[in-house]
Amino acid sequence: MQDILEKAKKIKLVVFDVDGVLSDGRIIIGDDGQEYKAFHSRDGHGMKLLQYTGVEIAIITGRTSKTVEHRMNGLGIKHVYQGKRVKLPVFEQLINELGLTPDECAYVGDDWVDLAIMSRVGLAVAVQDADRIVKKHAHWITPSKGGHGAARELCELIMEGQGNLQDQIERHF
Repeated sequence: MQDILEKAKKIKLVVFDVDGVLSDGRIIIGDDGQEYKAFHSRDGHGMKLLQYTGVEIAIITGRTSKTVEHRMNGLGIKHVYQGKRVKLPVFEQLINELGLTPDECAYVGDDWVDLAIMSRVGLAVAVQDADRIVKKHAHWITPSKGGHGAARELCELIMEGQGNLQDQIERHF
């Protein structure tokens, strides 16, 4: 675990996939064609806490959904890229714009479309219920499934590695 905390210590940007990572992977479509997703409130709180520490958050997802747009706006996440079935060029452009190296980035995924970025970042993370091949390429696997607190677990891990988890906890007393 110490090697994972050492990787976490360097992280300045965390990139999340959405379906299967921030949601449980199910896509609910109403009769009107509206798409619905469920997000875990603790994941959102963890993402906000991580932003307070100065770590940037980004979303790169293959689908496009108003639900994602609304949720990320509510969390103050400004780097949101939807409809990106090929994710690596978006990631490379983002880190160039932010002046970061891949080693300063973490990526959380669950399926094969996430492998290209996972193979390049300093901290590759798979959610507990990720595809078995994705898990083989992860440095760390979250204890929880996607959409069930996995993002929060990673946020806490990064804060622990960077030595500011206790400060964030104390803000709530």
